[in-house]
Amino acid sequence: MKEILELLENDARLTPRQIAAMLDLEEKTVAGIIKDLEEKKVILGYFTLVNWDKVGEEKVTALIEVKISPQREVGFDAVAERVYRFPEVRTVRLVSGTYDLLVLVQGNTLKEVAEFVSQKLALLENVLSTTTHFVLKTYKHQGTIVEDGEEDRRLMITP
Repeated sequence: MKEILELLENDARLTPRQIAAMLDLEEKTVAGIIKDLEEKKVILGYFTLVNWDKVGEEKVTALIEVKISPQREVGFDAVAERVYRFPEVRTVRLVSGTYDLLVLVQGNTLKEVAEFVSQKLALLENVLSTTTHFVLKTYKHQGTIVEDGEEDRRLMITP
Protein backbone atom coordinates (compact mmCIF):
# COMPACT_ATOMS: atom_id res chain seq x y z
CA MET A 1 0.00 0.00 0.00
CA LYS A 2 2.75 2.48 0.95
CA GLU A 3 4.57 1.81 -2.32
CA ILE A 4 1.39 2.48 -4.31
CA LEU A 5 0.85 5.77 -2.48
CA GLU A 6 4.42 6.86 -3.10
CA LEU A 7 4.17 6.09 -6.80
CA LEU A 8 0.88 7.97 -7.17
CA GLU A 9 2.17 10.90 -5.14
CA ASN A 10 5.04 11.28 -7.60
CA ASP A 11 2.94 10.70 -10.72
CA ALA A 12 -0.85 10.65 -10.44
CA ARG A 13 -1.10 9.63 -14.12
CA LEU A 14 0.13 6.10 -13.42
CA THR A 15 -2.48 3.49 -14.21
CA PRO A 16 -3.16 0.44 -12.04
CA ARG A 17 -1.59 -1.64 -14.84
CA GLN A 18 1.65 0.38 -14.73
CA ILE A 19 1.78 0.28 -10.93
CA ALA A 20 1.14 -3.46 -10.94
CA ALA A 21 4.04 -3.99 -13.34
CA MET A 22 6.35 -1.83 -11.21
CA LEU A 23 5.49 -3.66 -7.99
CA ASP A 24 5.02 -7.14 -9.45
CA LEU A 25 1.35 -7.29 -8.42
CA GLU A 26 -1.90 -8.10 -10.20
CA GLU A 27 -3.59 -5.12 -11.87
CA LYS A 28 -6.92 -6.04 -10.24
CA THR A 29 -5.25 -6.04 -6.80
CA VAL A 30 -3.75 -2.59 -7.37
CA ALA A 31 -7.04 -1.19 -8.66
CA GLY A 32 -8.82 -2.55 -5.57
CA ILE A 33 -6.26 -1.05 -3.20
CA ILE A 34 -6.53 2.35 -4.90
CA LYS A 35 -10.34 2.26 -4.78
CA ASP A 36 -10.22 1.34 -1.08
CA LEU A 37 -7.76 4.17 -0.35
CA GLU A 38 -10.02 6.64 -2.15
CA GLU A 39 -13.09 5.46 -0.22
CA LYS A 40 -11.21 5.74 3.10
CA LYS A 41 -10.09 9.27 2.13
CA VAL A 42 -6.42 8.33 2.28
CA ILE A 43 -6.20 9.46 -1.34
CA LEU A 44 -8.01 12.80 -1.37
CA GLY A 45 -7.59 13.81 -4.99
CA TYR A 46 -5.36 13.96 -8.04
CA PHE A 47 -3.74 17.20 -9.17
CA THR A 48 -1.98 18.70 -12.13
CA LEU A 49 0.77 21.20 -11.43
CA VAL A 50 0.44 24.05 -13.94
CA ASN A 51 3.02 26.75 -14.60
CA TRP A 52 0.50 29.53 -15.35
CA ASP A 53 3.27 31.91 -16.37
CA LYS A 54 4.01 29.71 -19.40
CA VAL A 55 0.35 29.83 -20.43
CA GLY A 56 0.29 33.60 -20.23
CA GLU A 57 -2.29 33.50 -17.46
CA GLU A 58 -1.17 35.56 -14.51
CA LYS A 59 -2.24 34.46 -11.08
CA VAL A 60 -1.48 36.25 -7.83
CA THR A 61 -0.60 34.04 -4.89
CA ALA A 62 -0.24 35.16 -1.30
CA LEU A 63 0.75 33.44 1.93
CA ILE A 64 -1.21 34.91 4.81
CA GLU A 65 -0.27 34.42 8.43
CA VAL A 66 -3.38 34.60 10.60
CA LYS A 67 -3.44 35.05 14.37
CA ILE A 68 -6.70 33.82 15.84
CA SER A 69 -8.35 33.43 19.19
CA PRO A 70 -9.30 29.75 19.52
CA GLN A 71 -12.92 28.99 20.36
CA ARG A 72 -13.86 27.13 23.51
CA GLU A 73 -14.19 23.37 23.03
CA VAL A 74 -13.31 23.43 19.31
CA GLY A 75 -9.99 25.28 19.44
CA PHE A 76 -8.71 26.43 16.06
CA ASP A 77 -10.78 24.01 13.99
CA ALA A 78 -13.98 26.09 13.73
CA VAL A 79 -12.14 29.21 12.56
CA ALA A 80 -9.97 27.19 10.15
CA GLU A 81 -13.12 25.65 8.66
CA ARG A 82 -14.63 29.08 8.04
CA VAL A 83 -11.41 30.17 6.35
CA TYR A 84 -11.02 27.12 4.08
CA ARG A 85 -14.60 27.45 2.81
CA PHE A 86 -13.69 30.62 0.85
CA PRO A 87 -13.11 29.79 -2.85
CA GLU A 88 -9.98 31.98 -2.97
CA VAL A 89 -8.29 29.81 -0.34
CA ARG A 90 -6.11 27.02 -1.72
CA THR A 91 -4.51 25.75 1.52
CA VAL A 92 -4.96 26.24 5.27
CA ARG A 93 -2.52 24.87 7.82
CA LEU A 94 -2.32 25.17 11.61
CA VAL A 95 1.28 26.11 12.41
CA SER A 96 3.47 26.76 15.41
CA GLY A 97 5.03 30.15 16.06
CA THR A 98 3.74 33.70 16.26
CA TYR A 99 0.75 33.04 14.03
CA ASP A 100 -1.74 30.19 14.17
CA LEU A 101 -2.84 29.60 10.58
CA LEU A 102 -0.92 29.77 7.33
CA VAL A 103 -3.33 30.43 4.47
CA LEU A 104 -2.45 30.19 0.79
CA VAL A 105 -4.72 32.34 -1.37
CA GLN A 106 -4.87 32.71 -5.15
CA GLY A 107 -6.55 35.41 -7.19
CA ASN A 108 -6.41 37.03 -10.59
CA THR A 109 -5.06 40.39 -9.42
CA LEU A 110 -3.20 41.91 -6.49
CA LYS A 111 -6.29 43.97 -5.70
CA GLU A 112 -8.50 40.87 -5.66
CA VAL A 113 -6.27 39.17 -3.09
CA ALA A 114 -5.98 42.36 -1.01
CA GLU A 115 -9.78 42.75 -0.98
CA PHE A 116 -10.16 39.13 0.13
CA VAL A 117 -7.87 39.78 3.10
CA SER A 118 -9.41 43.10 4.10
CA GLN A 119 -13.08 42.39 3.38
CA LYS A 120 -13.43 38.70 4.21
CA LEU A 121 -10.56 37.17 6.17
CA ALA A 122 -9.69 40.00 8.55
CA LEU A 123 -13.36 40.56 9.40
CA LEU A 124 -13.98 37.00 10.61
CA GLU A 125 -14.82 36.66 14.27
CA ASN A 126 -11.80 35.37 16.23
CA VAL A 127 -9.28 36.67 13.66
CA LEU A 128 -6.96 38.96 15.61
CA SER A 129 -4.46 39.92 12.91
CA THR A 130 -3.08 38.99 9.51
CA THR A 131 0.22 39.41 7.70
CA THR A 132 0.19 39.00 3.94
CA HIS A 133 3.18 37.92 1.88
CA PHE A 134 2.73 38.09 -1.90
CA VAL A 135 4.58 35.38 -3.81
CA LEU A 136 6.96 37.01 -6.27
CA LYS A 137 8.35 33.86 -7.86
CA THR A 138 8.05 30.12 -7.30
CA TYR A 139 11.17 28.03 -7.73
CA LYS A 140 9.87 24.68 -6.51
CA HIS A 141 6.33 23.50 -5.78
CA GLN A 142 5.14 20.15 -4.44
CA GLY A 143 8.63 18.71 -4.95
CA THR A 144 8.80 19.83 -8.58
CA ILE A 145 11.27 22.43 -9.82
CA VAL A 146 9.09 24.96 -11.62
CA GLU A 147 11.69 26.51 -13.87
CA ASP A 148 15.16 25.06 -13.98
CA GLY A 149 17.42 27.92 -15.05
CA GLU A 150 20.49 25.72 -14.87
CA GLU A 151 22.21 25.62 -18.22
CA ASP A 152 24.35 22.77 -19.41
CA ARG A 153 27.80 23.94 -18.31
CA ARG A 154 29.77 21.08 -19.78
CA LEU A 155 32.50 22.07 -22.17
CA MET A 156 31.86 21.24 -25.78
CA ILE A 157 34.37 18.79 -27.17
CA THR A 158 35.59 19.60 -30.64
CA PRO A 159 37.90 17.51 -32.83
